[in-house]
Amino acid sequence: MVTIDCAKATVREVNIAIRAAIADATGAVRVVNPGARHCLAVGMLRPARLRIEGSVGYYCGGMGDGPAIEITGSAGWGLGECILSGSIVCRGSAGNGAAASIRGGTVAVHGNAAARAGISLKGGVLLIEGHAGYMTGFMMQKGTIVICGDTAEGLGDSMYAGEIFVGGRIGGLGNDAKEVELTAADRAQLTQLLEQHGFDHPVGAFRKVVSAGKLLNFNKHDFEVWRVAL
Repeated sequence: MVTIDCAKATVREVNIAIRAAIADATGAVRVVNPGARHCLAVGMLRPARLRIEGSVGYYCGGMGDGPAIEITGSAGWGLGECILSGSIVCRGSAGNGAAASIRGGTVAVHGNAAARAGISLKGGVLLIEGHAGYMTGFMMQKGTIVICGDTAEGLGDSMYAGEIFVGGRIGGLGNDAKEVELTAADRAQLTQLLEQHGFDHPVGAFRKVVSAGKLLNFNKHDFEVWRVAL
C-alpha cells in the first residue's frame, strides 16, 4: 500500500500523487493528514482502493469513475458529487449535497447528512445511517436513497423518479412526493443494502417515498402545484 502524506503538500500535489499511485497498479493508496482539505481525490477515473485517514473538506471523491474510497472521518459539502461508478464510504457525517447528481455507484454515510443530500440524483445509491437534512432527494431523477434515521422537511421535493426509503420519522414530504407501500422486492433490496454496509436497522421500520407524477407534465388545472414548486 502506498502512503501519501498531505501535511506538507498542496491539494494538487496530493491528487497527482494519488493518480500516479493508481497508474502504477499498486492496488491501494493510503492518504494521511488530510486536514479537512477540499477537492481531495477528485476525478479518479479507474478502479482503485483509496483510504483517507481523517476528515475531508468539500467535494471529496467528486467526478470519479471506478475507485472505492473510504474516509475515516467526516466530509464537507458535495461528497462524491457527479460520480459515475465506484463507491465512497464516509465513516462520519457529511455536509450539504452529499452524492449530488451521481449517475451510478454508491455513497454511504455512516453519520448524518446535511441539507439536499442526493439532490438531482440520476442513478446509483445513497445510504445514510443517521438523519438527513431538509430537501433530501430534491429533484432526483433516478436511483435509490436509504435513510435509517429521521428526515427534515421537504423530503423528495419535485422528484421525478427514483425511490426514497426512510427508517425513522419523516419531517415533511416535499412538493409532489407521496408515500407508497413497500413491495417484497423493496424489502429484499433494503436487506441487501443494509447488510452490505453494516447498517443495523430493521427493514420493517422503513417507509417508501416516490414521485406523485403531477409535475411530469404541465397541466393548467394543477397550476398551484407548479407555483409552489417554482
